[in-house]
Amino acid sequence: MKPGIDIASHGYLPHQDELLKRLARIEGQVRGVSRMVEEERYCIDILTQLAAVQTALEAVGLKVLDEHVRHCVTRALTSGDAAEAETKANELLAAVQRFTKTR
Repeated sequence: MKPGIDIASHGYLPHQDELLKRLARIEGQVRGVSRMVEEERYCIDILTQLAAVQTALEAVGLKVLDEHVRHCVTRALTSGDAAEAETKANELLAAVQRFTKTR
């Protein structure tokens, strides 16, 4: 976590380093798939690796979504601010809809 960042602002910040490491590994996986295409590897092998990349990205997305619910949404719902609670609830529903459309 970067110094001076308010932990209250984003739920994923306590896990930022972990998320960045995961994303760096995913970036490496994508580069590997690119090399496979350049090397004209077998289609199924490429598809298998693409599925692994997608699964890894979904895991990162679930972690961010989980932290959003546990931190941002929970804070808004318990704040007593009805407008903020509705905003966060709508954000959550939209995020879940986007996330489930990818499957």
